[in-house]
Amino acid sequence: MSSAVSPLAPTDVPDMPALAGVRLATAAAGIRYKNRTDVLLALLDPGTTVAGVFTKSKCPSAPVEWCRAKLKGGKARALVVNSGNANAFTGKTGKQSTALTAAIAAKAVGCKQDEIFLASTGVIGEPLDATKFDGVLEGLAGTADAEDWMGAARAIMTTDTFPKVATATVKLGKAKVTINGMAKGAGMIAPDMATMLSFIFTDAPITAPALQALLKAGVEDTFNAVTIDGDTSTSDTLLAFATGAAAAKGAPKISRISDPNAKAFVKAFNAVLADLAEQVARDGEGARKLVEIIVEGAKTKQSARRIAMSIANSPLVKTAIAGEDANWGRVVMAVGKAGEPADRDKLSISFNGIRVASKGARDPSYDETEVSNAMKAQTIQIKVALGLGKGRDRVLTCDLTKEYVAINGDYRS
Repeated sequence: MSSAVSPLAPTDVPDMPALAGVRLATAAAGIRYKNRTDVLLALLDPGTTVAGVFTKSKCPSAPVEWCRAKLKGGKARALVVNSGNANAFTGKTGKQSTALTAAIAAKAVGCKQDEIFLASTGVIGEPLDATKFDGVLEGLAGTADAEDWMGAARAIMTTDTFPKVATATVKLGKAKVTINGMAKGAGMIAPDMATMLSFIFTDAPITAPALQALLKAGVEDTFNAVTIDGDTSTSDTLLAFATGAAAAKGAPKISRISDPNAKAFVKAFNAVLADLAEQVARDGEGARKLVEIIVEGAKTKQSARRIAMSIANSPLVKTAIAGEDANWGRVVMAVGKAGEPADRDKLSISFNGIRVASKGARDPSYDETEVSNAMKAQTIQIKVALGLGKGRDRVLTCDLTKEYVAINGDYRS
């Protein structure tokens, strides 16, 4: 966790409201860091449904495997998250640690181990001493309250420079429901779901299958459209929990996301995902500029996504942005290497609304001074028009600075 807050950090941090059916508590268990909280316990009322999406890494962490297996039950009573140790690439020891953590948590909460969900973030390859949770989780279960969302978000940070939270309130039927979310992520971020750790909570009554469908659809243009460095973590986890407490206020149960009653709820849920995803991009390790890449006129949306990601993950493009250099030649390079349909002589490129290249050459109105001044902004938009079809997509990334190298060069030190 950095002591210097990213210059891209949001200036308006929401007041996170209490959410019926969820209580939170944090503690310092001494997993890796000294003098800071590193474990979160979220208590969930009986009847809470759960959904999740996870990394596509072929080397997933032990907690990812645990959660995948437990999702089949569709119910959750608690979430345990630790920072400082990813419990990944830890073999049989890792599996034993997840089982022991779940057993300790289940005893503290008074539920089945299958209703405990786990997430870990931090260093890969070091065994996690789950005995450190013994006594700690029991204490947290006794002190948990509905208020400390910011404390919870801080407890799951690693190289993050600020806690990431988002909230929305929306009508479901005649009742108001709340959606609260938190996330951590700054490096080893690439879209293969979920690109970091994130946890969404709502008091809406929604079945586990409907919640899973909602989450799976919602990530595609939010968390799956963010990349910091092109590296997919072993531990990527996004879990959603629905306590159903708003049913007592008259909120109708959502059994399918196509339900007309759910339209506003789905929109609000996706807005929370989008907010958190952008905060991850704003906190990219060493980032000084938020970069929005729009590709339009592609053959298909999928083709546009691949081209946008080729640009977003190019070290040459990202370092040019860090140097405030409108080097559109590097963008041309990234378009060309994507392996997707493109016609050089139809290609147009703009930086922050200023067209710098068109029809296969530098734009006739190109003004180096004008573009250089535009590149000094904290937010940079790169727009690529292919002129081949109606496919369009948008991804978020950040620049690549010397600080990124410094942070990752010292990560285990």
